Amino acid sequence: MRDDTGSAAAPLVTGAEVARLAGVTRAAVSNWRRRYDDFPAPVSGGAGTPLFSLPEVRAWLAKQRKGQDLSDDVRLWQALRGAYGDDMVSGLALVARFLTRGTEPGLDPALSELLTQLAARESAADVIKALTERFLDSARRAGSDQVTSPRVVRAVSRFVPPLPEGGSVFDPACGIGSLLFAVGPLAGSRRCGQELDPSAAEFAQLRAGLIGLRDVSVTTGDSLRSDSWLNLRADLVVCDPPVAEPDWGREELLLDSRWELGTPSRAEGELAWLQHCYAHTAPGGHVLIVMPASVAYRKAGRRIRAEMVRRGILSQVVALPPGTAASHKLPVHLWLLRRPSSPSDAVSVVRMVDLTASDPEELSEPAPEQVVDVPLVELLDDIVDLTPGSHVRAWHRDYSAEYHAIREEIEGQLSALAKLLPALGAEEGGDSLDSATVSLADLGRAGLVDLGDDGPTSTSEQLDEDYLQGFLRSTANMRRSTSSSGTFRLDARGARIPQMAIGEQRRYGAAFRLLQEFEERVKKVSQLGEQAASLARDGLTSGALTPPREDD
Repeated sequence: MRDDTGSAAAPLVTGAEVARLAGVTRAAVSNWRRRYDDFPAPVSGGAGTPLFSLPEVRAWLAKQRKGQDLSDDVRLWQALRGAYGDDMVSGLALVARFLTRGTEPGLDPALSELLTQLAARESAADVIKALTERFLDSARRAGSDQVTSPRVVRAVSRFVPPLPEGGSVFDPACGIGSLLFAVGPLAGSRRCGQELDPSAAEFAQLRAGLIGLRDVSVTTGDSLRSDSWLNLRADLVVCDPPVAEPDWGREELLLDSRWELGTPSRAEGELAWLQHCYAHTAPGGHVLIVMPASVAYRKAGRRIRAEMVRRGILSQVVALPPGTAASHKLPVHLWLLRRPSSPSDAVSVVRMVDLTASDPEELSEPAPEQVVDVPLVELLDDIVDLTPGSHVRAWHRDYSAEYHAIREEIEGQLSALAKLLPALGAEEGGDSLDSATVSLADLGRAGLVDLGDDGPTSTSEQLDEDYLQGFLRSTANMRRSTSSSGTFRLDARGARIPQMAIGEQRRYGAAFRLLQEFEERVKKVSQLGEQAASLARDGLTSGALTPPREDD
């Protein structure tokens, strides 16, 4: 990377890299930034991931005597950062070429010297593994979807079915090979991949050789538009497809034979990738694909989801915890499909696993309350919702306990209602409110009322708040809104309050206060009634609840 003058730009470092350079924790670096006015200011990056000039940081550390010699692997990473910036995959591919061939024409002499020194002390596999880990950590902190998150890789490895001896693995959007290299035995299996980015494809191919994987072939190109593996039928297909693609090629691929479940809409590129993966699956083989959670219920994909369920090829859906994928704050799903080896080999239930409440760093064996096997017929409704949470919650729901609790709460609320409604009577001698009144505006000018945005409130001990609010809500002080809603609102200009001694105000205020609580409880009972009816209806129709017998 070069600046506008044509000279090489200074390498940039993150806060974590400053901490490694100084031999301290990240928290210490954060403290330095707050405590020392002369700590180098960020020169790039966002508020959450600031980037600092490496020479400025080293000079400051030397001044403070907090620095230490930079290791060769850190110097290599910083040199690559300075040369390639956001295109670090190209830098990784360059390093992989050098380590594979022992030389690289046109390589910067300083970079070549660093690589030579590292290769003399460490194995090529260790060097490339260390660089890959740094790259993945950098992408995770930046929230990038350029590569598959290590958490997703671990989750896929956790749920991937066993690969038969000598079996084949295929990833049609393999990136740098994160998923392709993580599943199946290290020896004895064939691995095939395709990647749109030439640098990522090259790095994946070279990386495989450097870490000791054999029989690996990665091609370059658009898998959907230009499939390099037309005749491949793999035992296992894994994929973390590109998300939210504006155009996955629907118009030119409209009649493609891969859409055996239905032609995906323009907005359902993920279902195009799913069917591409399924088309490359051998009989008895599996697909394990990463999906955004919304694909499980979006209206546009309902027909394809229904066909997948109807044919018995979807065997499992796993909802992963939020934060598992670096670029998705919402949960992502793993969909496991299996191509039946015969018509009788189709699945009869879909296993739903809801891990959204689990720790994304430590995915253990799902607890019984996180799993449910759903018969296919229960999924084939108007929505075909494949969200695990909705099915797991419904299956493990204790309808009897919930219904009993809500009935008790309704009974308690009804009992309290009778006590809240004040016993009001007629005043002897006629109307007791024939006294003078005062306008709300006058009360405001006198400083007795605050006419704020949240409505009028009393600011004086001579005006009871409940008394004020009760009379403001009277029919005389409310007028129908001129909007189409037909609701009532306060007539701020014309509202008037009776003039009354503070003792009488409090007597009326107490009654208004009871009425207010009465209204709130009535609303609560109404809400509870709706919940009880819905709960009872679902319980009766699912068989979890039964009607009372005549002798009950």
